[in-house]
Amino acid sequence: MYAIIKNGGRQYKVSAGQRLEVNRLAVEDGAQIRIGEVLLIGGADQQMVGAPYVENAEVLATVIGPARGEKLIVFKYKSKKRYRHRRGHRQELTILSIDDILANGKSLVPAEEKQKNQPEAEETQDNNAETESSESNTEE
Repeated sequence: MYAIIKNGGRQYKVSAGQRLEVNRLAVEDGAQIRIGEVLLIGGADQQMVGAPYVENAEVLATVIGPARGEKLIVFKYKSKKRYRHRRGHRQELTILSIDDILANGKSLVPAEEKQKNQPEAEETQDNNAETESSESNTEE
């Protein structure tokens, strides 16, 4: 299941579990946001096309944090006139993690995809718990 969303004047194709870099948003780290400008929702069995947006459709995303893009060099030059201006620019970005795609308040992401994305976080928590328990056993 995927969706095409509009954010900051750009369009992005997103699916659950994907990380996405968008122009800087004024939100805190760890906050969950709802993106309501969904242009299309598609999958293997169904397609919903908006005119211009799909009604009652949202994409849930968690803000991971701020970032900066690659440095771009802007060089202006006119031959034979001794005119040379060199400037650098780095775009301010926000990194989002796509959690879910909703239509009419119901999740469209299959349970298998959600489970595929969840075990990674659970495994790290389990590994931390195992190391803490083994350390406490060795101290006794």
